[in-house]
Amino acid sequence: MKNHQSRRMFVGALALGATASAMASVPAPLKSWYLRDPSLGDPPLIEGDAEQWFKKIKGTHRMVFDGSMPHGGFPVIWNWAYYLSNNETGSADSDITAMTVLRHDAIPFGLHSDLWEKYELGKVFKIKDNATQRPALRNPYYEPKEGDMPLPGIDGIKQLQERGAMFCVCNLALTVCSSVAAQKKGLDPKKVYGEWVDALLPDIQLVPSGVWALGRAQQHGCSYIYAGG
Repeated sequence: MKNHQSRRMFVGALALGATASAMASVPAPLKSWYLRDPSLGDPPLIEGDAEQWFKKIKGTHRMVFDGSMPHGGFPVIWNWAYYLSNNETGSADSDITAMTVLRHDAIPFGLHSDLWEKYELGKVFKIKDNATQRPALRNPYYEPKEGDMPLPGIDGIKQLQERGAMFCVCNLALTVCSSVAAQKKGLDPKKVYGEWVDALLPDIQLVPSGVWALGRAQQHGCSYIYAGG
């Protein structure tokens, strides 16, 4: 029993520094998936879907950005900078893949603005609206408005996807964070988790965990960069 609890707390800490009480509200089927207990059934089909998604990686120039924290939008900005600098040195977008793994505190970047407002994600994850300097009530990095980025001309997630960039979200962090949000509002964690999954923006892939995705990206020839400031 003690070993089970320590593993559960360790996984929660990796995802968000969550407490044991927060992890206790995670739906049992999802919890069993984290712990990989074969007696508790098969995990969700995310892994198989994600394996296929990684086959989209293309080109000579391949990079994966580790977006573990919001860092003022740098998990998106460095992705754009990689395309910009490779274009400037003669490489077309078709020969480039920049992937950003949104995990830990950066998962809201992959979620619809409606969810940001409902669950106050800007406040929870300490992401400010540059115009008001208050916690953001919308996603400023999917389709950024004037002033959302530190400089004009920086592409948001949607434009980068159109160029071939890839973005994925850590399901482990998504589940823990949605569970904590459900607990605070007295809601069913399983239903809130489903709501958060439904709020994923178009073409953003859900992956078993961010660290899993970082490993798979490197196996597919991507070099690694931490997407800090």
